[in-house]
Amino acid sequence: MANFKSGYADPVLENPCSKVTKSSAVSAGVCMMNTIWRDQQHPSFINFISSFLAANSFRLNFVPIAPDFIFNCGGLSVAFIFVTKWDCGNVETIFSRAKKLKAQFAHLYVTLNLPTRDQNDSFLCSYFKYEMQLGRPTFVPVQDIEMGFEKIVKIAHSCGVSKQQEVKTKLKAERNQSVQQLENFIRVVTSIPGIDNHDANALNQAIGSIEGIAKASKEYILETTDLSADNAETIIRQILLKTRIDI
Repeated sequence: MANFKSGYADPVLENPCSKVTKSSAVSAGVCMMNTIWRDQQHPSFINFISSFLAANSFRLNFVPIAPDFIFNCGGLSVAFIFVTKWDCGNVETIFSRAKKLKAQFAHLYVTLNLPTRDQNDSFLCSYFKYEMQLGRPTFVPVQDIEMGFEKIVKIAHSCGVSKQQEVKTKLKAERNQSVQQLENFIRVVTSIPGIDNHDANALNQAIGSIEGIAKASKEYILETTDLSADNAETIIRQILLKTRIDI
């Protein structure tokens, strides 16, 4: 997948972790575009969007959604309002829509094309007039529509990468916890005279916990493991004794 190409510098969005490279997965994600928004744009801009998404391995779908765009990257949905033409005399609709959609989407951004100083001043005045909460949603002013869409894709991709990192961290923590629980199980069970690692692993696969062994019958252990009858009796007796001591 090609690196995002841009004619401007953004110290946040140019962070290396926000770039898509050819070593990434075949598909970076899915971009869903609002059909009404599409029909309001110049065909050349839609062609630019299609080409940019294809170059960065995003799949583009046209659907009747509430935001202008919804990106699904790394299992995370990120919604965008993209105002390509700022009308200083008609801004209430933009802020009303932003307030409505922020209640529907946990991750919502509003990208605004503000090429002139008057438009930028109009946005700032309107932002406070309509009592928007900082960061809810996040507004992203840009100076041209191509720049705006590049930022949209970078934001969506960065959110997806962050989500994947969170999932990996959680899975790693769960895996470490599982390994620790297994080690504790093996240590407790093999502390019983006559019970070795093979017996402990067999009990772990069949029952999975010390509490489960304490509740299991001799017959169940014999049916689900290759322990001998004597070892089954021994482990039930010792585990029951250990659990009583712990209580």
